[in-house]
Amino acid sequence: MARRYDSRTTIFSPEGRLYQVEYAMEAINHAGTVIGILASCSPPSTDENKSSGSEDVAMADVTQTATKDDSASGSGAKKGKRRIGIVLAAEKKVTSKLLEKEQGSSEKIFLINGNLVSGVAGYTADANSLVNYSRNVAQSHLVSFDQDMPVEQMVKRVCDLKQGYTQFGGQRPFGVSFLFAGYDPHHNFQLYSTDPSGNYAAWKATCIGSGNSTATSLLRQDYKDTMDLDEAIVLAIKVLSKTMDATTLSSDRVEFSVISLDEETGAPHVHIYKPEEVDALLKKQGLTKVTDSDATMAS
Repeated sequence: MARRYDSRTTIFSPEGRLYQVEYAMEAINHAGTVIGILASCSPPSTDENKSSGSEDVAMADVTQTATKDDSASGSGAKKGKRRIGIVLAAEKKVTSKLLEKEQGSSEKIFLINGNLVSGVAGYTADANSLVNYSRNVAQSHLVSFDQDMPVEQMVKRVCDLKQGYTQFGGQRPFGVSFLFAGYDPHHNFQLYSTDPSGNYAAWKATCIGSGNSTATSLLRQDYKDTMDLDEAIVLAIKVLSKTMDATTLSSDRVEFSVISLDEETGAPHVHIYKPEEVDALLKKQGLTKVTDSDATMAS
């Protein structure tokens, strides 16, 4: 039976739904999983009625304390050091030994600016377009104001563009969701998610992609406000391995990125892990395959 309404992007169905936007969101559920975890080392709150201003001050105190601890203790691997920041972990769908890993073959995690990194789930071509747009906006703001663009302001710009594509005929929505992980002096470390409709939300820990329901359940169980960056990395690896239903992982299948404060300058620093760094991280957690050389050394 013929439909009695137009199914184009800009036309509502009799039930009040925009099907093309829903289809774009459904595409996200078939993409590789991306997990974001904010590690702020926040002490447990004793007063539930604290104002948002007090929370900002508390977060600033934590940031300053962590920075001082970083300068005093040196390397992040040293015992007793508690770093703060955000970790992004992503599942790669395109896996091939023929890929040149050192020539920009990143599929899921992209550097936007010195204070901002993003993880994507959905159509990679759409993601590339929005990543380039975001980079141009960030650089324009830096040139105009001589400072990094606030994280939420960037998220709003991207979402405004996405939302515009749901209003005009002859265009389809962007089939991609983002996790933005960034830092600015106003609100410190922030983690946001966006969807094809143009909505966005701030999170302590979240997930997009095919394993979002399983990952969200695990994050609800294991996430703690008091965890530091190293604990967040361990949790991200644990959740990613369970959502991928894999007992072994490798740099061919996953990507990692961390944004934290530089130990010397206190400025935000984004570190996107190289393949060998990913393998070393996974090996430390016992999630890599035992190679012949490893077996020989063990024997």
